Parts: sequence; structure tokens; C-alpha cells
Amino acid sequence: MVTPKLLSGGNPQIPKGEGDGPVQAYIAAMPGWKNRIGRALDAVIERAVPSVNKAVKWNTPFYGIEGEGWFTSFHCFDRYVKVTFFRGTALTPVPPGKSKQQNVRYLDIREADEIDLEQLETWMKQASKLPGERL
Repeated sequence: MVTPKLLSGGNPQIPKGEGDGPVQAYIAAMPGWKNRIGRALDAVIERAVPSVNKAVKWNTPFYGIEGEGWFTSFHCFDRYVKVTFFRGTALTPVPPGKSKQQNVRYLDIREADEIDLEQLETWMKQASKLPGERL
């Protein structure tokens, strides 16, 4: 197996693809502590939304509902993993990271952060029931 190239911020360069396989390849290639975050995010999303669809687009894993679009994604940066909620302003409570896009909210998870898995699962359940993003 060829080790994927890491782009800026340690973001794995993974070919576009539908399904769990490309997402697992992305997570496996996440460097160092970011790998732990990726595995935790994937597990929380699967637990919250057992019928979730997955894909890798633009070197980023996306999660959505078939026929409804994408509700979340995440991406590696140097000092954090950024979780995107495409309809984040409709979640309760609203995730803390603001965006230039009106409805989008972010959650940045850093190496030393304790991940509130319960809150993440609640957000994922809520997000999966909202209209998804068509990309």
C-alpha cells in the first residue's frame, strides 16, 4: 500500500471516492494525534446516524444522508481538526466556530482537547435531520 502524501496542515491527499473505504483510508493517513480525532469522529457519526453515507471529496471526508446531501465533514490543519456543520446555526447549542457562510459553523479540536462525545453525537443526530449540502 502506498502511503498518501500529506498536504499542508497534515491533511491526507486521498483520491475522491464514495463509501466507507476512502474515508477509512483518509483517517488511517491522518498523522499523529489527528488520527485519534478522526477515528473518534467517524465512530460518533456512525453511532449517531447508522445509515450515514460517506465520501471523500477535495481531500476531506463528508458524511450525509442518501438523497439529502451532506451534513458534516472534517479536515486536518496544523494545530487542529476542523469539523464543519453545514447547517450549524440550526443546531442546539450552536457550535462555537463562526464562518463567513451564513449557516455554517465549525468546531476546532486540538491535540489536548477533551472531546465531548455526547455533545458531538447530539449535534450529528440534529444535523442529519436538516437539509443537507449538495456538493
